[in-house]
Amino acid sequence: MLKQVLEIEELLDARFITGFKVKQFFAKFSFIKVGVSTVKGVKGSTDFVRIVVPGTHGKSNGGQAPTLGVIGRLGGIGARPSRIGIVSDSDGAVAALSLAYKLSVMHEKGDVLAGDVIIATHICPDAPTQPHQPVDFMDSPVTMYQMNQYEISTEMDAVLTIDTTKGNQIINHKGVSISPTVKEGYILKVSYDLIRLAEVVTGKLASTFPITMQDITPYGNGLYHLNSILQPAVATKAPVVGVAITTVSMVPGCSTGASHEPDIADAANFSLEVAKEFTAQKISFYDQAEFKQIVKLYGPMNKLQTFGNEKVTD
Repeated sequence: MLKQVLEIEELLDARFITGFKVKQFFAKFSFIKVGVSTVKGVKGSTDFVRIVVPGTHGKSNGGQAPTLGVIGRLGGIGARPSRIGIVSDSDGAVAALSLAYKLSVMHEKGDVLAGDVIIATHICPDAPTQPHQPVDFMDSPVTMYQMNQYEISTEMDAVLTIDTTKGNQIINHKGVSISPTVKEGYILKVSYDLIRLAEVVTGKLASTFPITMQDITPYGNGLYHLNSILQPAVATKAPVVGVAITTVSMVPGCSTGASHEPDIADAANFSLEVAKEFTAQKISFYDQAEFKQIVKLYGPMNKLQTFGNEKVTD
């Protein structure tokens, strides 16, 4: 996967990169579908990229195999003109697009997954920054609501969301860390299937990170969030797991020279192994019987996917 990461990072590390240039990069793979949508916000614009890599028994081919969604979550890949070059926050986009690249190469060589994989991210080389404790965040030219509109789709039966998660005092591990599964407002136990795959891919004991109820509520409600890694969970009924690319020290998302390619490759490779086994129905993101029981006992928690009692818009 490292080869794909290096090529994608080199492609994105450009002042004039656009989603349409990313689409052109993937044009050599005629069997995948790549869509680009330019969306304007009050702070600029960005290009959302959506790639569908079909499976042998995937829904796009009329089959019934589950579909995995992989979101490259970020504010922007660059903070120009205040920063020159690709920023730490770009890691999610690099990992997701590297996965799409690897899946396409595998497909070309005859190794096709059972189900579809939908990869979505956005390309913005000149995103703004915003104050945040303990370090500044990358901001985005569009709202979180718009991101979820273009990155989440109903076809996704489970979602991995890859995000740089370095600017905090919660995680002090360098590499890749995974979150508990989030579904419809419930923070569920960490999937042991995903722990196993993380350990296989990294060759180390799996790292997991804690999340709070605040983290799974929508941005814009005035509550503190670790970062945006679990924001896709507010826009889907599918189970969502965060794949955090992490460091020991605190690194601002707007820092340049802060991307560690082997860690990005681990995140992408982990997502690949999850895609193989999930679309073949060999693993699960959560215990369905236990989820049914917790809802029976305590009722639905999907109010946490909304702004609650406040009339707030993102």
